[in-house]
Amino acid sequence: MFESVVAANRAALAAFGLETDGTEAVETTDRIEPDEDLPEWDADTTASSPEDIEVGDMFEFTKTIADDDVQEFAAASGDTNPLHLDDEYAEETRFQGRIAHGTLVGGLISAALARIPGLVVYLSQDLEFHNPVRIGSTLTASCKIVEELGNSQFRLTTQVHNENSDVVIDGEAVILIDEAPDTE
Repeated sequence: MFESVVAANRAALAAFGLETDGTEAVETTDRIEPDEDLPEWDADTTASSPEDIEVGDMFEFTKTIADDDVQEFAAASGDTNPLHLDDEYAEETRFQGRIAHGTLVGGLISAALARIPGLVVYLSQDLEFHNPVRIGSTLTASCKIVEELGNSQFRLTTQVHNENSDVVIDGEAVILIDEAPDTE
């Protein structure tokens, strides 16, 4: 267990540009740039423009949580809880094996909201964690606009479920849909 925690801490330091001896790390080139091809994801939306958004619109995002996702999230966030990183340790817990970070899984809600047309600004998010997520699970985040609050703000129900339709996260969000900047 100790070796995997040390390795995760080293990965976290490298993610923030530091080697374990305190020197600066060489910048990596494997980050996703806006113009690069993104991994295959499945997304669906019922609105095609910011002006068309209304109560009842749905936004979904589907992704399989891979071990690399868990490792990279640990490195980026610094959350090196062995429940997420160490098989032997996690087998002795109530979960009887490694599970994905709850915040990583909750991030799929943000990915679904990113599919809303316009510039989406997250104002708040409430989450309830209902079930653990096993590495290799395919998850779908579903967001539904349930109330227009005025001033381009909307309240949404948010939910993440696994391939067996088990709810893993349930919640609610408030977003602002702002005018996108003219970049041309």
